[in-house]
Amino acid sequence: MADGTYLAVFYSNKAGPKWQAWRALSDEERRARDAVGLPALEAWDEKHKDAIVYMGGPLGKTLQVTDAGTAAAVNELTAFVVVRAPSLAAAARMFEGHPHMSIFPCHAVDVMPLLGMDTDDEGRPKP
Repeated sequence: MADGTYLAVFYSNKAGPKWQAWRALSDEERRARDAVGLPALEAWDEKHKDAIVYMGGPLGKTLQVTDAGTAAAVNELTAFVVVRAPSLAAAARMFEGHPHMSIFPCHAVDVMPLLGMDTDDEGRPKP
C-alpha cells in the first residue's frame, strides 16, 4: 500500500503564553533564538526531505467568507506543510519536537490525511 498524504497545520495563539514569552525577549535574545532555531528548521527539513510533498510555508492575513459576506478574520493558523507517511500516527511523529514549537512560539500542529489526494509516482500532488 502506498503511503498516505498528510497536511500539517501549525497554530500560534498570539495571546497565549508562548507568544507572551516571545514578546518579552529582548532583540538580542530573539536573534540568539533565531540563530538556534533557523538551523534547526533547516535540519528538520533535511531529515524529512524524502517525506515532504509540498514545503508549504507561512500563512498570511485571512478573509472569511460567510453567507453574510466577506470580512477580515483572525485565527491561529500559522504555517503548513504536506508530507507522505505510512500512517497518520507516523506523520504526526514527524512533528514531535518540531522547532516551530520547541524553539519558536507555535503551540500546536494538527496533522490530518488529505483524502482523495491524487499524486504522481514521486508523491507530488497532480494538477
